[in-house]
Amino acid sequence: MARKYQLDQKPRGGSSGIDYEAELNAQQYTAVSSPPGPALVIAGAGSGKTRTLTYRVAYLLDQGVEPSSLLLLTFTNKAAKEMLERVRELIPQDLSELWSGTFHAIGNRILRRHAECVGLTRSFSILDRDDQKSLIKTVIAECDIDTKQRRFPKPDVLISIFSLVENTGVTLEELLEWRYPYFEEWLEEISQVGKAYTAKKLETNSADFDDLLILPLKLFRENGDLLELYQKRFDYLLVDEYQDTNMVQCELIDLLAQPRMSLMVVGDDAQSIYSWRGADMDNILSFPDRYPDAKTFKIETNYRSVPEVLHLSNAAIAVNTKQFRKTLNAAREGGSMTPALVPLEDPRAQANFVAQRILELRDEGIEMQEIAILYRAHHQSLEIQMELTSRNIPFQITSGLRFFEQQHIKDVAAFLRFVTNRKDEVSFKRFCLLLPGIGGVTANKLWRAWVKTGKAGDETPPKSFSDIMLKFSIPAKAKKDWEQLCYVLDELAPGGEFARPAEMITSVQEGIYDDFMRQSFENYDNRRQDVEQLSLYSEGFEDIQELLGQLSLMSSVDGEPTGTQVAQDEEQVVLSSIHQAKGLEWKVVFLIWLADGMFPNGRVLEADDLDMFEEERRLFYVALTRSKDELYLTYPMVNPKSYTGDIVQRPSRFLEDCPDEMLETWEVGPAW
Repeated sequence: MARKYQLDQKPRGGSSGIDYEAELNAQQYTAVSSPPGPALVIAGAGSGKTRTLTYRVAYLLDQGVEPSSLLLLTFTNKAAKEMLERVRELIPQDLSELWSGTFHAIGNRILRRHAECVGLTRSFSILDRDDQKSLIKTVIAECDIDTKQRRFPKPDVLISIFSLVENTGVTLEELLEWRYPYFEEWLEEISQVGKAYTAKKLETNSADFDDLLILPLKLFRENGDLLELYQKRFDYLLVDEYQDTNMVQCELIDLLAQPRMSLMVVGDDAQSIYSWRGADMDNILSFPDRYPDAKTFKIETNYRSVPEVLHLSNAAIAVNTKQFRKTLNAAREGGSMTPALVPLEDPRAQANFVAQRILELRDEGIEMQEIAILYRAHHQSLEIQMELTSRNIPFQITSGLRFFEQQHIKDVAAFLRFVTNRKDEVSFKRFCLLLPGIGGVTANKLWRAWVKTGKAGDETPPKSFSDIMLKFSIPAKAKKDWEQLCYVLDELAPGGEFARPAEMITSVQEGIYDDFMRQSFENYDNRRQDVEQLSLYSEGFEDIQELLGQLSLMSSVDGEPTGTQVAQDEEQVVLSSIHQAKGLEWKVVFLIWLADGMFPNGRVLEADDLDMFEEERRLFYVALTRSKDELYLTYPMVNPKSYTGDIVQRPSRFLEDCPDEMLETWEVGPAW
């Protein structure tokens, strides 16, 4: 039997002198100073999660742990950099041997050392999104898949499909049935492309971002000696935002943590809101089962929000059945305002209220960048964007482009612009390029064919676009779609008279563009809702020229900013989806469109799935806990619909879980 010999720790030159007990609250200190072993830290919103993790690293170093034996895993480079900078401020020493970074960065570091074991060389290339799309296009061509008769998913969509299969463990067939039912007819061909894409990456000595997790996991599964090497190297593992880990990340952590099991994971199950991109909340909920000896620490003192906001937040999340129960307690004193519940007549009144209140808050001394407007889906910001622009209130959008600058909105507008201005070459070519088999050269030929008809200069649209344009020479692959496009143009101006703007948008969407969106965009449902919202918005216009003029004023033309956009360093109100707002905070938060079908989302209500509904409630909780001082919950009581008339909206059922005494209802009167 081998004799065991223990090396003494090298002298460290003394302690840092940090008084951990004095600098941390009691709950933070208990977690930071816990002995080696598995530990789960449930850190509530605004409770100092980063501070706890940072001090844990400093504490271990202070105990004589070598930096080289620490592995700190985060979800963003910014978080990793911030934590290391804070550690250096606490304990100024060389941390170059400490492994810290995102899961993908650490995966890349491991893969570079052992690439040959998975069929790559150490000089392998990492594919970005454009590289992936290019490679998949090559693969589709090599697979000789006939995409002429039916719309085959575009590379962007295929990338998302392959990524979800890899990161969630579901089969391709299950994923298509669950998330992309309109592509089920292509199951065999998509599977063929997926296998060929994997082979092509190896052939070209390349890896995509998913491979930076999947291949290290494969490496460890198949090479026990290498796994043991890294298990011995890392005495202590620390993981940030553990509730956001997917199946692959969770297994990587579990493998590396053995046999010492000195693993600390930090997260908040109440803020698990990313299942749609593969995150699995069960990873954090099942941690005590997978690590029976694990200690669980709860950090419940919130340093961000006033008690009034926290009482409401606690009540909102308490209804969920799957959670580690905790109660956030405010470190701050009570504010001067109870969270406001503000029912409003319709979406325009909601926008008017938000804009007017923002101006009042500015006059009260609140800086613009300390005000945020949050929403469940990007399209819900449309009226707000319009109203802020009309009042010259500067704003920035973190959830995407301004509404009218988005590709799908500009695509739909191109049909309308061409029908009203037959000289609009840019719009004509834009919708031509949407069709399969039509590129820049063909679009130019089609434009010249249109000009030769002599109709480009007419003041009124022709009686029938199809009678003229179906005679053009069209590539075989595009003929069927070209016919449909021509008939859609006929619907926009039947008999030479313009249809109503809302009807025109619906014709474009249902007649041709919806199929294009399904094929082209990973977030098809969100974009479809955007187009539907544009149609609802256009209900306020009878004249198509007036609508198009408004769209032009609200969007960028050829990439040039409009007069409503401002320099990045100027004060701006923030518009953001709740998903994008996670981890951020503002003095004042407006949470808009709190009506059933809007928030909670209509698809969630239709699914009648407890897990989906509880995640939606967690999203509501995340929104509430972004507010430091003032919180306004608004919803329009009536929502105009294109064909079914006005719809009376039910307040969000999440509000039913909020005791009346925790909210102050505001009655907003009409403008006189």
